[in-house]
Amino acid sequence: MTTAKRPTRPPTHPGAIWREDILPELGLTVTSAARDLGISRQALHNVLRAENPAAVSPKMALRFARLCGDDVMAGLWIRMQATYDLWHASQTVRLDAIPVRAGL
Repeated sequence: MTTAKRPTRPPTHPGAIWREDILPELGLTVTSAARDLGISRQALHNVLRAENPAAVSPKMALRFARLCGDDVMAGLWIRMQATYDLWHASQTVRLDAIPVRAGL
Protein backbone atom coordinates (compact mmCIF):
# COMPACT_ATOMS: atom_id res chain seq x y z
CA MET A 1 0.00 0.00 0.00
CA THR A 2 1.41 3.40 -0.94
CA THR A 3 0.79 6.48 1.09
CA ALA A 4 0.06 9.77 -0.58
CA LYS A 5 2.44 12.54 0.36
CA ARG A 6 0.76 15.27 2.37
CA PRO A 7 0.89 18.68 0.70
CA THR A 8 2.85 21.22 2.71
CA ARG A 9 0.74 24.20 1.67
CA PRO A 10 -2.81 24.35 3.01
CA PRO A 11 -5.65 24.18 0.48
CA THR A 12 -7.40 27.42 -0.31
CA HIS A 13 -10.49 28.09 1.79
CA PRO A 14 -13.59 28.65 -0.38
CA GLY A 15 -14.12 32.01 1.32
CA ALA A 16 -10.80 33.20 -0.11
CA ILE A 17 -12.03 32.34 -3.61
CA TRP A 18 -15.13 34.40 -2.96
CA ARG A 19 -13.18 37.30 -1.44
CA GLU A 20 -10.43 37.46 -4.07
CA ASP A 21 -12.14 36.31 -7.27
CA ILE A 22 -15.90 35.94 -7.28
CA LEU A 23 -17.09 39.11 -5.53
CA PRO A 24 -14.81 41.36 -7.62
CA GLU A 25 -15.82 39.53 -10.83
CA LEU A 26 -19.50 40.00 -10.00
CA GLY A 27 -18.90 43.61 -8.95
CA LEU A 28 -20.40 42.95 -5.53
CA THR A 29 -19.51 44.31 -2.13
CA VAL A 30 -19.83 42.15 0.98
CA THR A 31 -22.98 44.08 1.88
CA SER A 32 -24.64 43.64 -1.51
CA ALA A 33 -23.61 39.99 -1.76
CA ALA A 34 -24.97 39.27 1.73
CA ARG A 35 -28.25 40.92 0.77
CA ASP A 36 -28.47 38.84 -2.45
CA LEU A 37 -27.60 35.66 -0.51
CA GLY A 38 -30.25 36.39 2.11
CA ILE A 39 -27.77 36.34 5.00
CA SER A 40 -26.29 38.91 7.34
CA ARG A 41 -23.22 40.85 6.33
CA GLN A 42 -21.45 39.44 9.40
CA ALA A 43 -22.25 35.83 8.40
CA LEU A 44 -20.68 36.40 4.98
CA HIS A 45 -17.74 38.29 6.45
CA ASN A 46 -17.06 35.33 8.78
CA VAL A 47 -16.63 33.04 5.75
CA LEU A 48 -14.55 35.57 3.81
CA ARG A 49 -12.08 36.57 6.51
CA ALA A 50 -8.47 35.63 5.89
CA GLU A 51 -7.65 34.50 9.44
CA ASN A 52 -9.68 31.65 10.94
CA PRO A 53 -12.55 31.74 8.41
CA ALA A 54 -15.89 30.18 9.22
CA ALA A 55 -16.71 26.94 7.42
CA VAL A 56 -18.91 26.95 4.34
CA SER A 57 -22.00 25.04 5.43
CA PRO A 58 -24.19 23.07 3.03
CA LYS A 59 -26.76 25.88 3.21
CA MET A 60 -24.12 28.48 2.40
CA ALA A 61 -22.80 26.31 -0.44
CA LEU A 62 -26.30 26.20 -1.93
CA ARG A 63 -26.60 29.97 -1.65
CA PHE A 64 -23.17 30.50 -3.25
CA ALA A 65 -24.04 28.15 -6.11
CA ARG A 66 -27.36 29.88 -6.74
CA LEU A 67 -25.78 33.33 -6.82
CA CYS A 68 -23.26 32.05 -9.37
CA GLY A 69 -26.12 30.70 -11.48
CA ASP A 70 -25.04 27.07 -11.28
CA ASP A 71 -26.75 24.98 -8.60
CA VAL A 72 -24.36 22.09 -9.30
CA MET A 73 -21.51 24.19 -7.87
CA ALA A 74 -22.77 23.61 -4.31
CA GLY A 75 -20.85 20.34 -4.30
CA LEU A 76 -17.68 22.16 -5.33
CA TRP A 77 -17.88 24.53 -2.35
CA ILE A 78 -18.52 21.60 0.03
CA ARG A 79 -15.60 19.59 -1.41
CA MET A 80 -13.31 22.61 -1.11
CA GLN A 81 -14.35 23.06 2.52
CA ALA A 82 -13.86 19.36 3.28
CA THR A 83 -10.39 19.42 1.69
CA TYR A 84 -9.47 22.50 3.72
CA ASP A 85 -10.76 20.94 6.97
CA LEU A 86 -9.08 17.59 6.35
CA TRP A 87 -5.70 19.19 5.65
CA HIS A 88 -5.88 21.24 8.84
CA ALA A 89 -6.91 18.19 10.87
CA SER A 90 -3.99 16.23 9.40
CA GLN A 91 -1.61 18.83 10.83
CA THR A 92 -2.71 18.15 14.42
CA VAL A 93 -3.94 14.55 14.62
CA ARG A 94 -1.27 11.97 15.44
CA LEU A 95 -1.88 8.83 13.41
CA ASP A 96 1.40 6.97 13.80
CA ALA A 97 0.24 5.22 17.02
CA ILE A 98 -2.85 3.79 15.29
CA PRO A 99 -2.25 0.39 13.70
CA VAL A 100 -3.35 -0.21 10.12
CA ARG A 101 -5.78 -3.13 9.89
CA ALA A 102 -5.97 -4.11 6.23
CA GLY A 103 -8.65 -6.36 4.84
CA LEU A 104 -11.69 -4.19 4.34
